[in-house]
Amino acid sequence: MNLDRIHQPMKILMVEDNPDDVELLKIALEEGRAEHELRVVKDGVEALAYLRQEAPYADAPRPDLILLDLNLPRKDGREVLAEVKGDESLKQIPVIVLTSSRSPDDILKVYRLYANCYISKPVDFHDFIRVVKAIEDFWFGIAKLPGTP
Repeated sequence: MNLDRIHQPMKILMVEDNPDDVELLKIALEEGRAEHELRVVKDGVEALAYLRQEAPYADAPRPDLILLDLNLPRKDGREVLAEVKGDESLKQIPVIVLTSSRSPDDILKVYRLYANCYISKPVDFHDFIRVVKAIEDFWFGIAKLPGTP
């Protein structure tokens, strides 16, 4: 496990319009051992502005990881994923689709759009915590991300 990475704050961008899911993620991350900086945007238009450092996100830090819901207002997660993975300057950022959808069509479509992972949000609080801990263990501790030592 890459323990050095655990001691450096992981910059996470969560693209989620459900405040309850945002709170659950915050709780789960606080219970974890990895340092993190969580930023949250509520729709796909904001996500792309954030990632491209457009107003009002001109000073936004580049995320190490994106947690992306599919069903978003203004621009849905599929469109965001397609734009991120089609942008030479953004496509190397890992995107984890974290959504309530369990549709085989959604799963196939997001992998065709080069998502790095697809996770259906658990309904149960303890299962949600377990999933976030698994994300933390893999992406913060085992996986080698661009720009990490």
